[in-house]
Amino acid sequence: MSTLAYALSDSKTMLRRNLKHALRYPTMTISVVAMPVMMLLLFNYAFGGALGAGIPGAGGGAYIDYVAPGIILMTATAGAVATAVGVCVDMTEGIVNRFRTMSISHAAFLTGHVVGSLVQTLIAIALVIGVALAIGFRPDASAVEWIAAIGLLTLLTLALTWLSAGIGLVAKNPESASNMPMPLTFLPFLGSAIVPTDSMPTGLRWFAEYQPFTPAIETLRGLLMGTGIGNSGYIALAWCVGLSLVGYFWARSAFGRTVKR
Repeated sequence: MSTLAYALSDSKTMLRRNLKHALRYPTMTISVVAMPVMMLLLFNYAFGGALGAGIPGAGGGAYIDYVAPGIILMTATAGAVATAVGVCVDMTEGIVNRFRTMSISHAAFLTGHVVGSLVQTLIAIALVIGVALAIGFRPDASAVEWIAAIGLLTLLTLALTWLSAGIGLVAKNPESASNMPMPLTFLPFLGSAIVPTDSMPTGLRWFAEYQPFTPAIETLRGLLMGTGIGNSGYIALAWCVGLSLVGYFWARSAFGRTVKR
């Protein structure tokens, strides 16, 4: 069997391990779904009337159509915390030391965590979409646009998962690993997830328009609601690919230094 075949086999074993661990200890996975659902309900029912009144086309109870794409995307950022904690727990509880004594591909550890977290987060996104549909979200996307939207969410989730894996590797303990990804969780609030950037003060509007989540949110909203996305799609893809590469090389470098110690 070739080296690549061994690596793939070991990666599948690690993926199965992480998925079984998620089933046995579902608290973190539940929190990935619970936070976006609570925000969706809060902004739709508590703040929707006031916020929707200032958004063209979002009045009369249609604010859910504006805010739902942003909250759906924020589910991907919520999954980042679970990834960082999961990697950090393995690093601090000694399981990696055991792996060092076994004939296991070093790449399989990270691959299992990243792919496992990707699967869990995409399931969470599907559940949040289901809740959004249940409370009145009415997307106007064709089958092709839905595929494009899912592809964007998958790519963004992959990028955030690699970044979170790097965070989990450098964090000293699970508590710090759960706190370090928080900026990723709240950056969409400083974008166009809740209100348009046009309504923000000049300095904040400049930041909101040029941070990575705004073009992703605008692209997702345009795809799901059947509106134009302009150049947001290209910018969002560039951010996703760039963040994926940064996260991948950072995580691989951090894990390599750990294994050599």
